[in-house]
Amino acid sequence: MTDLIQMGERAVAAKYVLQKLSEQEKNTLLQCAAEALQKRSDELIAANAVDLKRGEENGMHPGMLDRLRLTRERIEAMAEGLLQIVQLPDPIGEVLEQFDRPNGLHIEKRRVPLGVIGIIYESRPNVTADAFGLCFKSGNAVILKGGSDAISSNIAITGVLRDALAACGITEDAVQLIEDTDRRVTAEFMRLNQYVDVLIPRGGAGLIRSVVENSSIPVIETGTGNCHVYVDKAADLDMAVEIIYNAKTQRIGVCNACESLVIHRDIKDAFLPRLAEKLRPKHVELRGDAEICDILSECVPATEEDYGKEYLDYILSMKTVGSVEEAIAHINRYNTKHSECIVTADAKAAEQFLNEVDAACVYVNASTRFTDGFEFGFGAEIGISTQKLHARGPMGLRELTSYKYAITGNGQVRG
Repeated sequence: MTDLIQMGERAVAAKYVLQKLSEQEKNTLLQCAAEALQKRSDELIAANAVDLKRGEENGMHPGMLDRLRLTRERIEAMAEGLLQIVQLPDPIGEVLEQFDRPNGLHIEKRRVPLGVIGIIYESRPNVTADAFGLCFKSGNAVILKGGSDAISSNIAITGVLRDALAACGITEDAVQLIEDTDRRVTAEFMRLNQYVDVLIPRGGAGLIRSVVENSSIPVIETGTGNCHVYVDKAADLDMAVEIIYNAKTQRIGVCNACESLVIHRDIKDAFLPRLAEKLRPKHVELRGDAEICDILSECVPATEEDYGKEYLDYILSMKTVGSVEEAIAHINRYNTKHSECIVTADAKAAEQFLNEVDAACVYVNASTRFTDGFEFGFGAEIGISTQKLHARGPMGLRELTSYKYAITGNGQVRG
């Protein structure tokens, strides 16, 4: 079994090395790592093919296979994510605020790394590079625990990153991968609080729930995405069709895809046939309430479970409402606090939606697919936090930092 204690000790030693690196040293390494990923893309695709074959043989769902797949374009995107991080300012050492006390003490609140970050994730091998890049630039060592379905891909990517570190004279233990896929190792990792400062799960609801319930390490919860689009009575219907088509069908196996629609009943007769026609070539299964089923012959009745489900498939639940207040209540009841959208030309309704919907990202007239660190200009992302402590929404560099107070005096003692 993997010696996690030894890995933890190496990560702690690495974090003290990383916190001393200059911004230029970090950027040089990230550039080298990006180039290495591109140059060794054939090697990465070959390793990924092993995982894909295994997944297909095991009957993996098409949405999950899509998450697992590496292509040259996706490897280019991984490299581009690292290069975007190069362009971002180094947050470490930033003075968040400073003030002087009446006794002459000067107090500064300075941004510092979290330390050692553990990440447990499923399927997506691009997370390996994304997580490393963000953790490294923010001065953190990282221990990765990917799923067994992507183990060959993760080993290959980590190998490229560690070779780049060695070539730049930086400790390879800035990134470590737990290669043992035994579930007992994962359980043991979640209790490594002596060495790991924070644990971030990325994956399905089962993984996230397991980490939250069993970890002795503080957890930043990245949630599943039961994302809604509400089509208001004042919506531009052509715009609504295009937003839903993009949010539902561009990629089905991602947490920011639309899974549920809420439709104002004043526009349902004009809107629903138009939407169904747009979605038909993608063979999207529609599940709706009685009002929707009366209009669309292909629609099947939705159950209570449908309204709270992240499908990761070509399935869409639909609910009619009579007001923006009713739409907000439905969304707040069933959502996973990830990303929600209203399509409307009514500025008052839009502002009410923005203020009252409880989610990390709330949109007016734009696809939920933009909830992404890359799209927000953060470079790659570590995940989408759906909780309110310590971070919320796409987690970039600043979300991987804490702060400390630096106090300077000239001999003060407390009376």
